[in-house]
Amino acid sequence: MGHFCVNCGAALVLRTLDGREVEACPNDDFVLWRDPKVAAAVVVESQGGIVLGRRAIEPGYGLWCLPGGFVNHDEDPASAAIRECREEINADVELTALLGTYHVAKRSVSSIIGIAYRGRVVDGGSISPGPEMLEVAVFTPDALPPLAFPSHREVLARFAGAGVPPAFPPSRAQESPKPPRTR
Repeated sequence: MGHFCVNCGAALVLRTLDGREVEACPNDDFVLWRDPKVAAAVVVESQGGIVLGRRAIEPGYGLWCLPGGFVNHDEDPASAAIRECREEINADVELTALLGTYHVAKRSVSSIIGIAYRGRVVDGGSISPGPEMLEVAVFTPDALPPLAFPSHREVLARFAGAGVPPAFPPSRAQESPKPPRTR
């Protein structure tokens, strides 16, 4: 897919900056930085199981997923998670814990930084499919249907604490030793 400079309209060309190949304008200093999108997902506990929705949209039409989606530019991730639950499973949800963050690498579109929460349906609430879901259902962790996204399998593994290596390994920056403190 061709991209164009926002300043002069010229077709962007590949250029190496700081050891990375990026699309840049041949006429000025415009660089198309591919910043990640932010998404939030919720493991919603209800009726002794986990709420999943069967997708009515692509990607993953007909497969099951956690309620969640992209964070809008004017909202914080926790608010987005709650909003997505209202939209997708028609339920008011209370977030009870942060499960972690993760990275979903993409080649043709922006990668995704995911933020996973644990939550529960607010007392007296019920679930039903929103416009992006064909149906919603509650599953036990040991009887999950095929999931649309590998990242949701990772979130559920973390939720279950399955005794496997961490689903979301630390970034390289976190693995690097910290420089000694000096006074």
